[in-house]
Order: sequence, then structure tokens, then C-alpha cells
Amino acid sequence: MVSPKGSGSPSVTPGRLRVFLRALVSSRVRGRLVWYLVLAVIAIPFFLPFWWMVTSSFKTATEVFADPSFFPSAWRWGNFIDAFRYQPFARHYFNSVYIAVIVTVATVLISSLSGYAYARLRFAGRSLLFVLILSSLMMPSEVTIIPNFFLMSFLGLTNTHWPLILLAVLGAHGALSTFIMRQHFLMIPGELEDAARIDGLGNFGIFLRIAMPIAGAAISAVTILTFLHSWNLFLEPLVFLNELRLFTLPLSLNNFRDAYGVPLWHLQLAATTMSVVPILVVYIMAQQKISSALAFSGLKG
Repeated sequence: MVSPKGSGSPSVTPGRLRVFLRALVSSRVRGRLVWYLVLAVIAIPFFLPFWWMVTSSFKTATEVFADPSFFPSAWRWGNFIDAFRYQPFARHYFNSVYIAVIVTVATVLISSLSGYAYARLRFAGRSLLFVLILSSLMMPSEVTIIPNFFLMSFLGLTNTHWPLILLAVLGAHGALSTFIMRQHFLMIPGELEDAARIDGLGNFGIFLRIAMPIAGAAISAVTILTFLHSWNLFLEPLVFLNELRLFTLPLSLNNFRDAYGVPLWHLQLAATTMSVVPILVVYIMAQQKISSALAFSGLKG
């Protein structure tokens, strides 16, 4: 195709158009490759410690702190078996799993109910109560651990798993979960709620049939964040638990020591790898839901 005479515009042929499109596509591909390369370089400092932990779990205790190497001289799978022989690691693993599951289910249930109440219901003192709940986020667990210990001791719950469940559900993390759910329920259109009331639904019916089915992203975020929080608790088990059979994974990992108190690094790293990998896989699979829930909750900066 040739431009008319005197128009002053250059002629555009299919060949030139094809070359232009190829150049445009190739420039975008090069831009993406450069961007991926930059991200890969930035990720190296975050990935290397994890890689060192996994590979060192196959080494001997002396080889762990020998000349740095990214691969063991021999892959010693027996370290993972010895971790279960050294102490009741399977029991500790089970303790962490069932506590985290109970805490997660209870937190999702309570935070959903309270979040909906603070978002959609009108009652006296609602704002003041919500501010008091959020104020618990300003106090670190180290500040409240002593009064909580005396409270649990008065109730006769020390050296049991109950403090790890109750304090996790009703503590600061429960307040954060309530805040996330409240922010999500605030986005429900009022017209949708009015239509449900016309159909004869009450507050609980609207919560159960309208609010909860559309709160999937917020529920997923609360579920995963709560599970990770309970899974990684160390201070509370250290204070409330005394018997070895009641230990959770954080305490169990700290218990791989010899008679002189020297850490058995090869066993500790093997046990740590077994405790981290499943949670890491779950988090990677669900990180998109966490990001979207925090974005819709107004927490994303």
C-alpha cells in the first residue's frame, strides 16, 4: 500500500508493519526478561538461607560448620530418621497440628461473628469497644505473658494445651482477625442487606447466607495467618508447658541438644526442614488470596 502523492506521509507496507510488530514484541520480551532477572537477583539473599538449611539437614554435625558448601559431601537421609528417634518428634508434630487447627477454626468463627457485628449492627458503645479491641494490638505478648500466666495458673490450666488455644483465639491475633473481617463486611452494599431483610432474613440469616459466602478472600487470609501464627508460637509454650510429651514444634526444635547442652545441628536442621516445608508450600499456594484480602481490607500500603 502506497500513500497518495503529495500527502507527505511515508508508505506503509505489510513488510514494514511486520518488522515493527516484531520489534515491539521483542522489546516487551526483553523488558520482561530484564525484570525477571532483577527479581531473581533480589531473591537470592532470601533464598540462600532456606537452601542452606535444607542442604545442611543432610550433613553431619561437623560438616555443617566446615567449609561453606551448598551441597553435602554425602546425602545422609538418616538424619531425618534420627530426629524421630532422639525425642518424640512425631508427638510434638501432632501437638502443633491439632492446636493450630483448633485455633484456626475457632478464630475464623469468632472473628467472623464479631467482625460482622462491628460492621453491620448498631449498638451502644460499638466504636469504643472496637477501639479497645484494637488497642490490644499495641501490647506485645511479652508484656501480657505474666498476668496471663497467673490467670491460667488460677484456672488450673498450666501444663496443658488450653493456654495455647485460648490466648491465641482471644488475644491480639484474634483482634487482628476481627479487624480484617470487619473491613471486609463493611464493603457489603446496603441494598443487598435490605433485599435480604425484605425476604425475611434476620441478622444471623444475612450473616450466614449473604455475608459469609462472599467473604472467601478474607476468610482465607485469616485462616492462613492464624495457622502460621499458632504454628510458630514459642514464648507461650515455653512458659506454660513443662512435660516433654506436651511440647509443640518450636520447643521440640530447641530441644535437640546433647548432654552438655550443645545443639545437635544436623538433627535440628532436619527437624526444622520437616516443620517448615509443608507450611511454606501452603503459604505459596495461598499467598494470592492473602494479598487480595489485605488489599480489600485497607491494610495494603
